[in-house]
Amino acid sequence: MIVGVLALQGAVREHVASLNRLDVESRVVKTETDLEGLSGLILPGGESTAISLLANDGFLNRLKELARSGLPMFGTCAGMILLATGIEGRDSEYIGAIDITVSRNASGRQVDSFETVLDVEGIGKSVPAVFIRAPYITSHGPNVRLLASHEGWLVMARQENIVVASFHPELTEDTRVHKYFVEMVKATAS
Repeated sequence: MIVGVLALQGAVREHVASLNRLDVESRVVKTETDLEGLSGLILPGGESTAISLLANDGFLNRLKELARSGLPMFGTCAGMILLATGIEGRDSEYIGAIDITVSRNASGRQVDSFETVLDVEGIGKSVPAVFIRAPYITSHGPNVRLLASHEGWLVMARQENIVVASFHPELTEDTRVHKYFVEMVKATAS
């Protein structure tokens, strides 16, 4: 089992370190060729527009194909925006793999960044979460399972092979969110 980490921008090393703590083999993904043979893919935070510009249309289309074919994907912050079917203020999706609409930077500006703990369905209580200019889920389809909220905002969800989080679990020492994704990957592989 190899879990890729999209390495166009964002906390790539931190996601790799979280996977290493779980003894999961990882691969840094910078090209379409790097996607071959992956069991799952993490799309880290960063800036969604910048990531989409760094990934050409062919690369984004390949990610769409992989998501639709069932490859487990986990998007954090900007990765959640890339995977959403709706983005407030934008006419089209990037990958469109989970039936949610998101509001970019809904948690505020960079100076409004904060840390908290969340109760996350399927993971546990007091899960540390770091929010940095985080997007929030503003609406969702009927097949989306909501996993966590913060002060009334939806911040983590899952639909089939896709899981997304507004926050950055890779910026904490707690590996439970990554373990949840790894278990998804294992279940898909078996």
